[in-house]
Amino acid sequence: MPLNKFAKWKQKTLLGASVKIVAPTGQYSSTKLVNWGINRWAIKPELGYSRLWSKWMLDAYSGIWFFTSNPAFPDRSIPRPQTEQPIGSFEGHLSRNLGKPRFWASLDGNFWFGGTTTLGGIDKPDTRQTSSRVGVTLSVPVSKHQSLKCAYSKGSYVRYGGDYHNVQVAWQYSWIGWPK
Repeated sequence: MPLNKFAKWKQKTLLGASVKIVAPTGQYSSTKLVNWGINRWAIKPELGYSRLWSKWMLDAYSGIWFFTSNPAFPDRSIPRPQTEQPIGSFEGHLSRNLGKPRFWASLDGNFWFGGTTTLGGIDKPDTRQTSSRVGVTLSVPVSKHQSLKCAYSKGSYVRYGGDYHNVQVAWQYSWIGWPK
């Protein structure tokens, strides 16, 4: 879309779809429990929804991770095949435009579940993941092309991992409106 049309475009409802694929890259050793790489493929199809109402915007995403088996997962230094059930995920953001371009705040949350593993053909039900995080984000314009974004999140329900506080600060630069 040409820049002049993009500047006049007004969002209402958007629907989208994406697919993320993670290849078995990096260094993997079947004799190590913790590795720099993975020894399996992962794929995540995801659907997205975005709706704008005046100064409010709702973004929501739903996806599911699928994994191939890891034929060389170590268990007491004896490689045995490990499989993992799919992991479902939901994410949402309720944002409010605060007046100027790139000046907005949002409430953020997510939830994921599943991922029970099987090692050497034996189910490990205690590996099922069920977790959620909540947070807030603020974007403040600094100049015509720049803004600062600050975010905070914390685990709200944690079964495995994710029980930490996270603070992010980002500087953003946009080339939209850059001289032709």
